[in-house]
Amino acid sequence: MAGSSLLALIDDISTVLDDVATMTKIAARKTAGVLGDDLALNAQQVTGVKADRELPVVWAVAKGSLVNKAILVPAALLISAVAPWLVVPLLMLGGLFLCYEGAEKLLHKLLHKHEDDEQQAHLEAIADPAVDLVAFERDKIRGAVRTDFILSAEIIAITLGTVATASFLNQVLVLSGIALLMTVGVYGLVAGIVKLDDAGLYLSQRTSAFAQACGRGILRLAPWLMRALSVIGTAAMFMVGGGILSHGLPPVEAAVHHAAQWVAQDAGQLLSALVPTLLNGLLGVAAGLLSLPLVSLGTRLWQLLRPSRTR
Repeated sequence: MAGSSLLALIDDISTVLDDVATMTKIAARKTAGVLGDDLALNAQQVTGVKADRELPVVWAVAKGSLVNKAILVPAALLISAVAPWLVVPLLMLGGLFLCYEGAEKLLHKLLHKHEDDEQQAHLEAIADPAVDLVAFERDKIRGAVRTDFILSAEIIAITLGTVATASFLNQVLVLSGIALLMTVGVYGLVAGIVKLDDAGLYLSQRTSAFAQACGRGILRLAPWLMRALSVIGTAAMFMVGGGILSHGLPPVEAAVHHAAQWVAQDAGQLLSALVPTLLNGLLGVAAGLLSLPLVSLGTRLWQLLRPSRTR
């Protein structure tokens, strides 16, 4: 009797763990766009800190990220328990914000042609002994933690949409697992990326010709890696954000499905599998570009209304 009860308990636990693993995998795939953007943004924000302070700054931001998720995960569970109807609207807002952020990045690249000059001036300012490096680091950390809060909210919202119909226990396990996985993954990779140049410099100074060649290769690769992360992260934001919007708009989702079927008849399954991703990406670009003037108008109205409130 006791043995059968124990076996039943073990079977229940294995079933729960299997469900959690499956949902965590789905949620991780859906949040890939935010992960790429989170990785690129945090690596860029740590840039400019002195080499011996890079890892402490990354660690400080990682701790701030854990605090953010400690706030967001219970809030998400409360929403799921008290007002589950809010999950889809919040998910749609998160998807639209991803598209807006991607469009804003594209516009920034087009309009700011002298960004390299600004970065050079920034690095020169850091080299100035008159600059308060403690205050500089503090500002870097605060800015990175604020950015992380927004991106973490998107990750949690997307994950909540994935587990909205699951049991409360599974929601807790999946949300907590994704929060820890994303934090460790992102900031572990950020720590590795920001130390790439140090690793390249170390290898380039070795006596071995092979080590020197590897070091020079790493030093050449590091800037291109940062640029690639930025491009991939932006593209993923459009595709993931567009996919979220498409899933929340049944007519659009049906149109995307029919387009994939039509391509499959003429071009085969391989190309048809790419059609939803491409169409979702185009939808994300369109939504992002349309949201830019609306956000700009709202910002201007807010700025006009604020002084009147203080009078």
